[in-house]
Amino acid sequence: MKKEKETIFLSALEQHQEKLLRICTIYSEDDEDTKDLFQEVLVHIWSSMSTFRGDSAIGTWMFRIALNVCLRLKSQHTKNRNRFIRLDSITIANFGSAEDSEEQSEKLNSLRRCVKQLKEGDKAVIALYLEGLAYREISTILGLSENHIAVKVRRIKSKLLNCINKTL
Repeated sequence: MKKEKETIFLSALEQHQEKLLRICTIYSEDDEDTKDLFQEVLVHIWSSMSTFRGDSAIGTWMFRIALNVCLRLKSQHTKNRNRFIRLDSITIANFGSAEDSEEQSEKLNSLRRCVKQLKEGDKAVIALYLEGLAYREISTILGLSENHIAVKVRRIKSKLLNCINKTL
């Protein structure tokens, strides 16, 4: 049983490691903070492996744990602590692609600042959306209806685009 648990864990981790790490970066201040948070997420996933019932995909289950750990640890930090946002891929419609890498870097930094200003729940939604998860999967992870997620994503995109346009 322990060997089977380890095999499932390692296989799922190999498949979802990068996405879990990017989720951790959204709630991290720097690279060291990201590593610590990622380790905490992995410990929670490992210790919860026996509770995985297969009601959802293992990736969905892992994302839910990751978000819960990140949000719990985030709430333990003081309100004045600043958080740095890193997003490796941008899929927000109409954000555009810059031919000039300096312009692209400026837009990415602007997006990071704007995401940082979102409410915690909105950060979770947009983090999962930017990872390419379907609305159905996001709704399963966050415990909201699929329609609610679709509305939230539209509103968050609008907020981000307005914020980005103001800062550029």
